[in-house]
Amino acid sequence: MNDHQMHERIPALEIDDLTVAYNSKPAIWDVDLTVPEGVLMAIVGPNGAGKSTLIKAALNLIPRSAGTARFYGKPYAQARQLVGYVPQRGSVDWDFPTSVIDVVTMGLYGRLGWLKRPGRRERELALHALDQVGMADFAGRQISQLSGGQQQRTFLARALVQDASIYFMDEPFAAVDAVTERAIVAILRTLRERDKTVIVVHHDLQTVGDYFDWVTLLNVEVVASGPVKQVFTADNLRRTYGGRVSFLGESGAHAAVATGD
Repeated sequence: MNDHQMHERIPALEIDDLTVAYNSKPAIWDVDLTVPEGVLMAIVGPNGAGKSTLIKAALNLIPRSAGTARFYGKPYAQARQLVGYVPQRGSVDWDFPTSVIDVVTMGLYGRLGWLKRPGRRERELALHALDQVGMADFAGRQISQLSGGQQQRTFLARALVQDASIYFMDEPFAAVDAVTERAIVAILRTLRERDKTVIVVHHDLQTVGDYFDWVTLLNVEVVASGPVKQVFTADNLRRTYGGRVSFLGESGAHAAVATGD
C-alpha cells in the first residue's frame, strides 16, 4: 500500500470531544477515539464507566452534551446504511408476538424503506443470516419461545443481514451459553476477514486477548485505546479499574480479572 492509499483510508469511526452528562454529572467525558477499518475492538471498563453510553451517543440514540462522531468520515445521518447495531438483549420486549425471521428481516428495512414489503429476496437474505448463526431451524419460532442464547443469535442475524461496514454490539456475550459464545466469536472473525469493523462492549477481561485485536479502556474518560498488545497492560488496567485488578499467574494482562464493581 503506497502513501497515497494510506492517506485515503478514512477511519471507520472517529469520535471527537464526546461528552454525555445526566443531571450535570458526566457519564462520559471528552472522549476522543479513532478506530481504523477492519479491527475487532472491545470497549472495557468498570460498571458505570459509560461503555453503553458511548455507543448510544455515537449512534444518536441518546443526546450528547458535546462532541461529534463520524463513520467513514460522515455523520450518522448520512452513514446509517453503513452501521449495524446489536443492542443489549435486556433492552427488548421478548414477549412481543413476532417470529424470528420477522425480527431478522427488520434489519433490511433501512434498505427497503418502510413502504416496501420484504419479498422472496429479503427472506432469502434473512434465512442466510440465520444459517450463519445456527438458527435456520428456528425461523418460524415466536421470539418469546427462545432461550437467551437463541435471542442473542437472532439479534446477531438481524445485524448481519444489513451487511454493514461497521458493527456496534452492546454486551453480546452477556449471560449466553458456551455454544452461543463460540458462534458469536466465529461471526466476529468472519466479519474481520471481510474488512468489517466491529466495536463490542465487553465485560470479560480474560477473553479480550483471544477475541479482539484492539481495545479501548474506558472509565468515564478514555484511559487508553489501540492494539491489544500495546495498550492492554497491567498498568492501564489498574488505571481503568482503580487498582482493583488481580492477576492470574505470570501471563500478564491477558489473564487479568477485575475485582469489585
